[in-house]
Amino acid sequence: MSSRMTCEVRDAAPVAIVRLAGPLDLGTMRTVHRALDDALATQPEALVVDLAEVTVRDRLALSVFAATARRAEEWPAVPVVLCAPPPAAARWLTETSACRVVPVSPDCDEATRMAGAATSPRLRVRLEPVAEACRRAREMVTDACARWNLPDAAGPAALVLSELVGNVVRHAGTPMQVTVTLRRPYLHLAVVDGSRAAARAGGADLRAEGGRGLLLVRELAQRWGSVPAGQGKAVWAMLPAT
Repeated sequence: MSSRMTCEVRDAAPVAIVRLAGPLDLGTMRTVHRALDDALATQPEALVVDLAEVTVRDRLALSVFAATARRAEEWPAVPVVLCAPPPAAARWLTETSACRVVPVSPDCDEATRMAGAATSPRLRVRLEPVAEACRRAREMVTDACARWNLPDAAGPAALVLSELVGNVVRHAGTPMQVTVTLRRPYLHLAVVDGSRAAARAGGADLRAEGGRGLLLVRELAQRWGSVPAGQGKAVWAMLPAT
């Protein structure tokens, strides 16, 4: 019996579909984890995981899907839906408290429709690593909060996004993709740059544009973090959507 897990990614815009085939156990779950992370790094609107050809050898390995859903909730703030699990796997998914938070559909077409319907309002722009980027980021998130009727979030979100962008300008020095997503109960902010270097927590001049660094992000955000994304990294923050 084969011990190899294969992962095929298909872009059915705006949804990414990952088709898994093979045994799922504590060894192959690492392959699955990497494949799902790679799919999320493309920042789809939603992620569907097809389990029709998966044989679950260790039910503990199903936790990889809950971990992926938690990661996707933070960044890139998209829904994850599982589809077509074999009968035993479907039963274990409902019996495992950690996995019950991940929606499961018996049909992949229905799962794709379900995931597409759960997509969130989103604004996205690509910026160059210049000082003006901080101002453009503030304008972007202020406009988003006005569109989505989030008056209380506008000020803190503008500060936080300006700091995330300023960190790229000062330290990474690469073009960046800036995304603002409303996925209630949070407003999600993310900046993806082209450097794998860890996000730095402070600036040399606290009076400079964006100079307060990630210390301010820690104070204002409900949660924030940094994860690898393609050849670079994503730094994200979540604020209450009010």
